[in-house]
Amino acid sequence: MIASNIFRLIGDFFTWALSPFETLRLESSNWWTANTINWLFMLVLLVLFGYWMKESLRFKKEGIEDSAK
Repeated sequence: MIASNIFRLIGDFFTWALSPFETLRLESSNWWTANTINWLFMLVLLVLFGYWMKESLRFKKEGIEDSAK
């Protein structure tokens, strides 16, 4: 019974936490406005990936990419 309550609590939390996305989906009549948050997340991930690759290249050029401690 305690495991059932834990999983119910997790489900209730995510239902509460994701309710703004459900509201956005239901109230928007346009595909672009409904997916704006997805495009913003993808843009942030693209910027972070570019930064990660730039730093990886810098470490490789300096020769400290796989240095043992």
